[in-house]
Amino acid sequence: MSLLQVNNLIVEFPSRHGTLRAIDDISFEIAPGEILGVVGESGAGKSLTGASIIGLLEPPGRVASGQILLEGRRIDNLDHEQMRHIRGRKIGAIFQDPLTSLNPLYTVGRQLVETIQAHLPVSGEEARRRAIGLLEDTGIPAAAQRIGHYPHQFSGGMRQRVVIALALAAEPKLILADEPTTALDVSIQAQIIQLLKRVCKEHGAAVMLITHDMGVIAETCDRVAVMYAGRIAEIGPVHAVINQPAHPYTMGLMAAIPDITVDRERLNQIDGTMPRLNAIPAGCAFNPRCPRAFHRCTAQRPDLLNAGATQAACWLQDAHAEAQPS
Repeated sequence: MSLLQVNNLIVEFPSRHGTLRAIDDISFEIAPGEILGVVGESGAGKSLTGASIIGLLEPPGRVASGQILLEGRRIDNLDHEQMRHIRGRKIGAIFQDPLTSLNPLYTVGRQLVETIQAHLPVSGEEARRRAIGLLEDTGIPAAAQRIGHYPHQFSGGMRQRVVIALALAAEPKLILADEPTTALDVSIQAQIIQLLKRVCKEHGAAVMLITHDMGVIAETCDRVAVMYAGRIAEIGPVHAVINQPAHPYTMGLMAAIPDITVDRERLNQIDGTMPRLNAIPAGCAFNPRCPRAFHRCTAQRPDLLNAGATQAACWLQDAHAEAQPS
C-alpha cells in the first residue's frame, strides 16, 4: 500500500486577471521506505506540490480539486489545527535554508525537546535523551555539549543536520525535503545525501526530495518525477529516466548535464523559457520549445502514456500518433 497518494491535484491562485492554475492535474504515489525525486526548472511547480502536501500553501493559493491521502486518510481538507498535528508527527519537513526552520532565540536542544514533547508522550528527561540521540544520528559531534548551543553557533552543514534531526524528532512516516542541499558546498551535499538515504532506510520513512539537481536525484532516489509548467512530464525508476528518457524535455535536461568524457566547447541547452502561468500554450505546454513537436502537440494536451519503463506525457509515445513535423 502507498504511504502517500496524490490524485488529480489542482492548485490555483485567484487574481484580478482571472484564476491562474499553478499545479494542473498531477497524480503520483510514494511507498514506505521509498525516495521519490521531483525535478524541473524553477517555476515548474515542485515546491508548490510539496507545500500542498504539507498544508503550507501561501494564500491566495488553494487546492482547487483532487485529493492528498496519507496512509489512506485524506489530509487536503483538514483545518489548520488538524494539519498542525499531522505536520511533525506524520510528516517531517526539511527546507533549503535551515535558518528559516530554526528559531535563533532558542538553543537547538530546546527546539528539539519541544518538538518531541509536542508529538510524543515522553518526559522532559526522555525527550532530552532522544534529542541528543537524534543529533548523534545525524552526525553532529559532541552532541551532549552542542545541544545547548544556538543555531548561529553551527556551520551551514551542521545547521542542516539539526533541521534533519528536527524533521525526524517525532518519527514521521513521510519526510518532505525541499532543496535540502542547495545552500551547501559539494562535499557537505554528499554527506547530507548519504544521511537522508540512511535515515530513510533505518526509520522506514518515505522521502519526497524536491530539487533541480539531476546529480542529487541520480545519487539519492528510487524514482523520479520530472515536472514542467505544473504537470508531470515523465515519471519512472530513476535509472530509466536518466538513461532512456522518453520525454523531449527530460532528454533536454539530461543532455544539458556536462559530461567530463566529452570534449566540447558549448553546453547543450533547451531553447526558450518556462511559460508564465497566464501564458501556458494550448496542447503540450512544452511544444514551443520542443524540437520534435508535430501538429497534435499544439492542439491536444497529452496525459501520461506508457513509455517502456517510464510514463511520459508525450504524443510521441502514442502508438496512433503520426509524428509529422509541424
